[in-house]
Amino acid sequence: MVLNLYGLEPSPACRTVLLTLNALGCEFKLKKIQLKKFEQKTEDFRKKNPLQLIPVLEDEGQYLADSHAISAYLVRKYAKNDSLYPKDFKQRALVDHRLFFDSGVLFASLNAITIKVFQENNPIIPEDKQNDVISGYEFLEKFLENSNYVAGENVTIADFSILATVSSLNYLVPIDGKKFPKVMQWMELMTKLPYYERGNELGLALFAKKCEIFLKKE
Repeated sequence: MVLNLYGLEPSPACRTVLLTLNALGCEFKLKKIQLKKFEQKTEDFRKKNPLQLIPVLEDEGQYLADSHAISAYLVRKYAKNDSLYPKDFKQRALVDHRLFFDSGVLFASLNAITIKVFQENNPIIPEDKQNDVISGYEFLEKFLENSNYVAGENVTIADFSILATVSSLNYLVPIDGKKFPKVMQWMELMTKLPYYERGNELGLALFAKKCEIFLKKE
């Protein structure tokens, strides 16, 4: 059965799932939810996800929400091995920590800024919001001090999640390469993944274009 992913490519959360799907080689259909038309507010979509947020994955009649949960589910069900989401308790705990870091720190900062910029149509990013992002970069730099990837020496779904968020943040609060060289090296390493273009690059380009429009100065 073909998987259905409800979402949009520019969405960092959707790109997390797209990276996972493409890494696993899963067959899927992207069913675009037009946020401007408030399709996520319809009664039909509420049944799929009461929180009315994208992405949502449909698999055999079951609906799953939240990009972190969806990615973990996909690996457990469809991966040929557990490298993307290890079964070992200690290794998985590290991956989970990075996923929670993305959700609670990085993505929270991104969400706070995009609400200001996209929803409130404010081209000025408050200094405190920028500082929150830079603080997130500092933590990420620390995570990468002793490993090539965010949760060890192998790419995991934590890399997918953080990459989708950080590559988006970079268009709002640019990463200082001199201050955060490990972050920049990691991002470059991620671009070399064979599924990077389909999973993140195409949607990121659309996100960047949106940023250019909303942040354009009069």
